[in-house]
Amino acid sequence: MSRIRFSTAAVAVLLCSMGALADQPPQGALAAPNGTVSGAPPQGPAQGGRGARGGGPARPRTRKVVLAWADTRNGIAQHDSVSHALAVIERLGYESGVYDTYIRTDSNIVAKQPRMTTGAPASGGPSLANVDAIFFLGHREAPLDPQQKAELAAFVHDEGKGFVAAHAALTAFESWPEFGELLGGRYDEHPWNVASGTIINEDPSFPATRHFPVTFPFVDEFYQTKEFSRDKVRVLLRLDVSKMPPNPNLRRADRDLPQAWAKTYGKGRVFYSSLGHAAETWDNRDVAQMYYEAIKWTLGLTEGDVTPRPLPAGATATSR
Repeated sequence: MSRIRFSTAAVAVLLCSMGALADQPPQGALAAPNGTVSGAPPQGPAQGGRGARGGGPARPRTRKVVLAWADTRNGIAQHDSVSHALAVIERLGYESGVYDTYIRTDSNIVAKQPRMTTGAPASGGPSLANVDAIFFLGHREAPLDPQQKAELAAFVHDEGKGFVAAHAALTAFESWPEFGELLGGRYDEHPWNVASGTIINEDPSFPATRHFPVTFPFVDEFYQTKEFSRDKVRVLLRLDVSKMPPNPNLRRADRDLPQAWAKTYGKGRVFYSSLGHAAETWDNRDVAQMYYEAIKWTLGLTEGDVTPRPLPAGATATSR
């Protein structure tokens, strides 16, 4: 799978491959969701930002809104890829015209009514009251108080909003049991560190994985997951452990190392993938398309079956 640096033309090619465009737009043009081409950016969020130019009045919101949130202050071995990953997520939404993105690394905005450092109500910006989904790439214990945790869980479970998490997000909130239930698993090391492996596509029909072949080679920091059950999630991608070298840190008795899954949490939709350790991984068009389609699915713009399924028969033959 080729790795490319995203440009407007590259995103247009990506969207063509997903069937979002009938024809590739000319250089420098952006494609609207209906397939028309415009030389100006699509309409932005009502609060302003990229969609409100020249200081004029805010325009009505016509697109979904995603909060790209990555608090890494308490991270162990913070990932250098975080900034680029957030930029790719923002650009995919903006240039496709599907969603607008707020990028934030502070966790105080994860609330219905965010507060400034003075304790006064925040003025404008994102909150759990005005976004439709969260893309999460935080590390370890992000500082959320009990009320924020309850509001975040309700945002997905009760309000039916979307939650997409990538790579190191699996390490987050180990002291908060409900987050493990929301996400579907917990981090349990990366036995081979960064290594070359073979990924098995268990569900070529799901929107976020239908563009992948049945199996494909990949280099990444493949995570091992604990507190995970196939009775609760739909595994989409799995590492073929039988082709990995023996490793004493491979602790799962079933040798089941999912690398992407989808699930529901109450009324909401949740997607997680461990792919994305290195910055250049986010320039891989297939990876970017996976997260883009995952965001669309959690926003309710596409449909996919997340009925849990067992590990396929014969899949446990692995080396130790």
